[in-house]
Amino acid sequence: MGRAFEFRKARKMKRWSAMAKTFTRIGKDIVMAVKEGGPNPETNSRLRAVIQNAKAANMPKDNVERAIKKASDKDTANFKEVLFEGYAPHGIAILIETATDNNNRTVANIRSYFNKCNGTLGTQGSVEFMFDHTCNFRIPAEGQDVEELELEMIDFGVEEIFADEDGILMYAPFESFGAIQKELENRNIEILSSGFERIPQITKEVTPEQMADVEKLLEKIEEDDDVMNVYHTMQE
Repeated sequence: MGRAFEFRKARKMKRWSAMAKTFTRIGKDIVMAVKEGGPNPETNSRLRAVIQNAKAANMPKDNVERAIKKASDKDTANFKEVLFEGYAPHGIAILIETATDNNNRTVANIRSYFNKCNGTLGTQGSVEFMFDHTCNFRIPAEGQDVEELELEMIDFGVEEIFADEDGILMYAPFESFGAIQKELENRNIEILSSGFERIPQITKEVTPEQMADVEKLLEKIEEDDDVMNVYHTMQE
């Protein structure tokens, strides 16, 4: 198994957001997808992917439809994705993906978390290069041969593929998302969920005491309503 498998295993073992936070994140994903390609999922591949993720998270259909409708409102005109970079204590790099309608508020909040926890908010590009930007797809395992599928999907950018109790997961570079999505749809293979992740190229081992310091900062960041995802280089 490769780096994506180990990264996924560590993330799965770690506690993650409550269901309400998950729905909030998906709602923001819908807003960004509609702003980018319109409200029709048939012609908007990004929106199609987010709706699949909403279904996988058991998000009610009414919530999805409301989010799509809300995305067309003027209130979301200033909504944008912003990336923050910095260092936690003990030299741990942190990358934060946010979706916000008030960048000044988000910047002030993120900066305050770093300051309160002895971290440092960095400049653009200061840590992003330490992470590989990847895309992933989860499909049902039934009727699929993992090794055969891997050979077939290499041509579309898939670099790592493995099975777990929830199906088959494929990882590829960020820019391969569209080609893989199209090929799976052409093959009538159900996409259970899909998304993007940033996998650290190198992780750093820390002591339990140091881990507690880093976790304190991570928890503050993850609780922020504007934060979508948080990635770091701490070994878990």
